[in-house]
Amino acid sequence: MPSTTIAATQSANTSDVAEKWVAGFIEGWRAPHGPEAFAAHFRPMLAPDVRLIQPQLPELIGIRAFEEQFVRPVFALFPDIHGDVERWAANGDVIYIEMTLRGTLADRPISWRVCDRITLSDGLAVERESYFDPGPLLATVARRPRAWPPFLRMQLRSLANQLITRRKS
Repeated sequence: MPSTTIAATQSANTSDVAEKWVAGFIEGWRAPHGPEAFAAHFRPMLAPDVRLIQPQLPELIGIRAFEEQFVRPVFALFPDIHGDVERWAANGDVIYIEMTLRGTLADRPISWRVCDRITLSDGLAVERESYFDPGPLLATVARRPRAWPPFLRMQLRSLANQLITRRKS
């Protein structure tokens, strides 16, 4: 088989894997039914040692960290969070997904745009780095005193986890 045929077949397979992964991502963010259902939906899409990078939280490693240090705090702050994927692109095992997250913060609607870069290996996410400007989100939290307790709990948990991680190093 000529090498161009092999490359074309590998590219098509990679594209199929990316498309399937993005379809699961869209479904998971479209209308999550609470933190447990959200985590259960994404768990089979993530490598056991997935690396998660995002503003306002420390780097997280593993599915347990995803559930305890990302999913639970996010749903505590935005109980009805959901996301609308606007577009995506893939290049090999790397996927870029643009979306708008929406939810309620202290009984008032909020939304912000995000771009996630996901790296796949064998169809599972091994790394997700989220890009967004946290400034408007932080300003909104500052203007809503009812949002302060869950936001501060999320930040304190984050700080505690960073200290624990540093002590283990």
